[in-house]
Amino acid sequence: MTDPIRLSKRMTELGLCSRREADEFIEQGWVRVDGQVVDVLGSRVLPHQKIELQRRAAAVQAERVTILLHKPAGFLAGQGEPGIRPAWQLVKPETHFAGDRSGIHPLKRHFSHLSAAGWLDLAASGLMVLTQDGRVAKSLLADDLDYEKEYQVRVVGTITEEMVSLLNRTYTIDGVTWKAAKVSQQSENQLRFVLRESHKKQIQELCEAVGLRVVGIKRLRIGRVGLKDLPEGQWRFLRQDERF
Repeated sequence: MTDPIRLSKRMTELGLCSRREADEFIEQGWVRVDGQVVDVLGSRVLPHQKIELQRRAAAVQAERVTILLHKPAGFLAGQGEPGIRPAWQLVKPETHFAGDRSGIHPLKRHFSHLSAAGWLDLAASGLMVLTQDGRVAKSLLADDLDYEKEYQVRVVGTITEEMVSLLNRTYTIDGVTWKAAKVSQQSENQLRFVLRESHKKQIQELCEAVGLRVVGIKRLRIGRVGLKDLPEGQWRFLRQDERF
């Protein structure tokens, strides 16, 4: 017999919301299990039971925004460390991109409870996603949803065809085999990387292994959403018609 699991965990597994949102919606009485309202945190359900969010929960989710930031190098994707500014501090009214075509008017509530949906190295620049929507965060962080991530990489060293061929192979680190990157040469000292799986310092490690030193990394795209003309240090809202 299948053991019951926490309702909030099951809601997250189903992609209904994040764990934090699940607890919030349960407390508010906005969750139904087999048609019955469940408002007690820690409640457990069986996998076959039907879980639904009430309209109010769906309305709250619809009000939550996702922000695309062009992170400059030197800003931390996480919460920040002594002497290092977190990237979320750049999200403020005065850095809102004038070319934002989302139709969303910035409000004070859009600047709170933003979580980074994924990592971008301190020394790297480019597209970073900050969101209030647990569904977006779960989607971008899920192990089974490997969105392509495209990077522009500047290196020191002479790029050869053999190096590019080696960079396109699968590789193993600490017993874990990672999917091969798609790597192509863009100019004398610039490479294009497209990754489906990634870990910290991955690009630097790959380049060092073939004799190249990385001096600049810029993320251009996550899935189908690109940086495009968003200026460095500025941000815009994710449009309703955009999907990663």
